[in-house]
Amino acid sequence: MQHQTLEKPRILLLLPTRTYRATDFLEAALKLDVEVVVASEEIATTADLSPRHTLVLDFSTPTVATEAILEFNHTHPLTAIVGVDDDTTLLATTASEALGLPNNPVASAKATRNKYLLRQTLAENGVSVPAYHRFSIYDDPAEIVADRLTKPYSTEMSVGFPCIIKPLSLSASRGVIRANTPTEFIEAFQRTTKLLHALKETANVEGTCNPDALTHPSQQLLVEDYIPGIEVALEGILLDGQLKTLTIFDKPDPLEGPFFEETLYITPSRLSTTIQKALHRATAEAADALGLRHGPVHAELRYNDTGAHLIEIAARTIGGLCARTLRFGTGMSLEELVIRHAIGEPVEMFQREQRAAGVMMIPVPKAGILGEVRGETAARRVDGIVEVSITIPIGGEVVPLPEGARYLGFIFARAETPEIVETALREAHQQLEFVILP
Repeated sequence: MQHQTLEKPRILLLLPTRTYRATDFLEAALKLDVEVVVASEEIATTADLSPRHTLVLDFSTPTVATEAILEFNHTHPLTAIVGVDDDTTLLATTASEALGLPNNPVASAKATRNKYLLRQTLAENGVSVPAYHRFSIYDDPAEIVADRLTKPYSTEMSVGFPCIIKPLSLSASRGVIRANTPTEFIEAFQRTTKLLHALKETANVEGTCNPDALTHPSQQLLVEDYIPGIEVALEGILLDGQLKTLTIFDKPDPLEGPFFEETLYITPSRLSTTIQKALHRATAEAADALGLRHGPVHAELRYNDTGAHLIEIAARTIGGLCARTLRFGTGMSLEELVIRHAIGEPVEMFQREQRAAGVMMIPVPKAGILGEVRGETAARRVDGIVEVSITIPIGGEVVPLPEGARYLGFIFARAETPEIVETALREAHQQLEFVILP
């Protein structure tokens, strides 16, 4: 679709109401002098004052939301559409395709949002994946153990122990549990399905979606072989199908289960060049198999004696506030780099700064109500610490994994080496005390 020439680029930012990312993306757009239209699920308080800068969309219905974007585009032509997290990936892709803007294939975006489709698509395109099965939240886990778990089922492979149980579309390790025995499998299956039942009820009450069909991702979960090894995260951007790795994050704390609460992300990676190249190749291979060609990618991988193994890949940037660890060129944020790429500016030349950086996602020790946070001043005084951000308000509910969806906050550090960054983050965390009331 052809548009009139704009005086300056106009981008549509898809910002869920609950996202952490709004401020960072808006600041990046302001720095680039890009006109921003903010789309969210709720009406902004400034909507009446500036109707061309706000849009209300239901992100759970991409087809309907795309029609609204097309109508908006007739009077306010858009240069690019940027989704900031998982909830907006599919809409950003669908709407960009409808407008003739650079985008990934819709089928590719769908595969990154459904862990079963992800495994299936990778396997069909020759990428090695762990053995996996898909089950309904209404299945009996005891019957699964007895009849299906360790036997060939359908055209899929046979899953054994240890195995991983995970929802198809939740992120941040929510609902993901490792089971080493049949008894643990039954307990983990029941715990994950209980979470999905609760989320389904909430969704129906709030009217955000109507997941009644048994084939809806919210009604299913995936069981797959556990992949041992060290875990890393790779942040990259696809430039006409070619993967540019922006950084690889080490995860120093072992992630072996039964739950997979992430804590430390440290960059640059201390892994050997050979291993880092293998991680890049595995991510590029997966992106190509899925048909991803444009924009940011965030991948989670494991590496062991048999090589690099993709756990998940998403067509978005890293979640939460973790992107604040990254700076490119002379101080460019990841959000600015993504917007530059979206509006057609070259980004090939930008490299991550040489200085080491890291973030700790502050884990939730127990469920309850956050009553008080002590030691913030002491934590900020630790050498190398640049920011301590408590993201759950006093009086807010805190829920640990695997049911929880939010960390207590984030601690950021910068220093000359990854080792110093890691030490600073751990020391700052030790200074904090969270009073969690029943």
